[in-house]
Amino acid sequence: MKISTKGRYGLMLMVDLAVHDDGQPVSLKSVAERQGLSEHYLEQLISPLRNAGFVRSVRGAYGGYQLTKAASDISVLDLFSLLEGPLQFAEKDIEDGLGQLWTRMEQALQSVLGSLSLADLVSFRQSDEHGYMFYI
Repeated sequence: MKISTKGRYGLMLMVDLAVHDDGQPVSLKSVAERQGLSEHYLEQLISPLRNAGFVRSVRGAYGGYQLTKAASDISVLDLFSLLEGPLQFAEKDIEDGLGQLWTRMEQALQSVLGSLSLADLVSFRQSDEHGYMFYI
């Protein structure tokens, strides 16, 4: 299984909105500049996120997008499921004798992604930016 640019960029967009969630809407242009992404592509990604209720749009000269929920209430699994569709390692009808393996791998992936919130990703990002070094 490979996560597409739709999933990766959608997640980058949502993390950026969470990082810059100060009560003011965030423009897609500013996200595109910070993340080095195409503004046009972000416009395509924001629509399903808005329709699913993860973000809301604010019109006007200082408009943009805001999260509709706290970052801690948005799971990575929910975002990937929306943007990527079902997370599967193999087609369910494959008769290769490995069905239990694929099922267990999917369950493990869903468990990990379901346990991570957008707030967790913001926290990971901030620790990376501060250059924390851990030595054992």
